[in-house]
Amino acid sequence: MKSLHLALVLLFCAAPVFCQQSSPSPDNSPRARGEQAFTENGCPQCHIVHQHGGTKGPDLSAVGSRLSDEQIRSQILKGGKQMPAFGGILQAAEADDLVAYLHSLRDTDKTQKKP
Repeated sequence: MKSLHLALVLLFCAAPVFCQQSSPSPDNSPRARGEQAFTENGCPQCHIVHQHGGTKGPDLSAVGSRLSDEQIRSQILKGGKQMPAFGGILQAAEADDLVAYLHSLRDTDKTQKKP
């Protein structure tokens, strides 16, 4: 009986060491935060990216190959044409993250689907 008790104690003590799974840490890069901000701020209501979103505004699937960071930032913060300004709505860090995400969109093939 003592050996069974000892075996159970060892099992419960050792289990956390052997059962730990290395889960990948969530991507907390500016690009990933920007993609989340894009969705959370309703950007897909007007803008399509890789065949997902609305068509009121331009397709942004390749915006990073057409505009510089500053041009993207200006469009987001000041608006223009039919897009409202978001400068008074977004935090500076959130705007930076959106610029990082949008600048990363460089697909020239707009039919490419996001993985």
